[in-house]
Amino acid sequence: MKILVAPDKFKGSLSAVAAVAAITRGLRAVWPDAEITSAPIADGGEGFAEALCQALGGVWVETRALDPIGREVAARYAWVEAEQLAIIEMSEASGLWRLTKEERAPLRANTYGTGQLIRHAVERGARKILVGLGGSATTDGGVGMAAALGYEFLTSDGEELELVPGKLIALTRIQAESAIEMPEIIAACDVQNPLLGPRGTAHVFSPQKGASDADIVALEGGLSALADAVATDLGWDFRDTPGAGAAGGIAFGLMSFCGAKVCSGFDLVAETLRLEERIAASDLIITGEGRIDGQTLEGKGPAGVAALARRHGKPVLALAGSIAENAAVHALFDATCAIIDEPTTLDAAMTRGAEFLERAAARAARLISIGTKL
Repeated sequence: MKILVAPDKFKGSLSAVAAVAAITRGLRAVWPDAEITSAPIADGGEGFAEALCQALGGVWVETRALDPIGREVAARYAWVEAEQLAIIEMSEASGLWRLTKEERAPLRANTYGTGQLIRHAVERGARKILVGLGGSATTDGGVGMAAALGYEFLTSDGEELELVPGKLIALTRIQAESAIEMPEIIAACDVQNPLLGPRGTAHVFSPQKGASDADIVALEGGLSALADAVATDLGWDFRDTPGAGAAGGIAFGLMSFCGAKVCSGFDLVAETLRLEERIAASDLIITGEGRIDGQTLEGKGPAGVAALARRHGKPVLALAGSIAENAAVHALFDATCAIIDEPTTLDAAMTRGAEFLERAAARAARLISIGTKL
């Protein structure tokens, strides 16, 4: 039997790479002779760089950057020498994981550190940069990133603007004379939200980053001022482009200041991993993520894996920490299996994620074995 193990991350518990290892251990306990290959996947969020670094034989480049509230931290990105390719996760420097709950500051958090990582890759000689979007602590439309790349943001008095989201409302002019030349940049994300409006980044995503109702109004106003200034001074208007609101609007910033193209994170990873070809050559596909629910259908990795498996008539099993009772979700997979098999707390489930996942994979393998004997 040929089995392809292609899970996404189990957020807060396991990376996609760690999930592959746990599932493989469980399968080996039941099927020691099975031919098992792996393809850890990502949709643009956390784990994007790790999945591609492993697939492409890259190395990690270590440097320093500012976190969302301006503290210098150690940060890294993946580098593929043969292609002069850099793979960056915006969450590495600008992610919510960098802040405690008490430190969340929606009107202050910015993406300057992500800009530093991009600049470092450019100065290293990158011919192409992939940027994974997701898990951000920021709602600044990418102005912090752009400032690190040499753009200047001015008020009506010609003074430099303090580049935090709470001050963006005062933005009237953008100068690009000092901006560095950029290579090809592709931004990978898993959402279709525009920059502004009721489905925009401030209204939909900033509450997860600590924004109050008043903060949302301020953030929306600042992002609107940014979009107006970009249209006037740079000649671009991506505010209504699907995906522009990804990761606090940094997708808008990447398009506006870096000439980036935005694409599906899963599609990019799938193409890089030759995922469809590998699915077609397998007998069983196993995928999974932390929770499978309605959001899984909206561009998440396991849904993409399942769609490719269906195209080639391959059975697909999904493992998850929890699975919603949703007809569309259940129709997507041939079988689903919640990994928790004993009473436990949420904290314990997250800490013991690898153990539960390994046991669930073994349990699923035994059930499949029974089925083949009927």
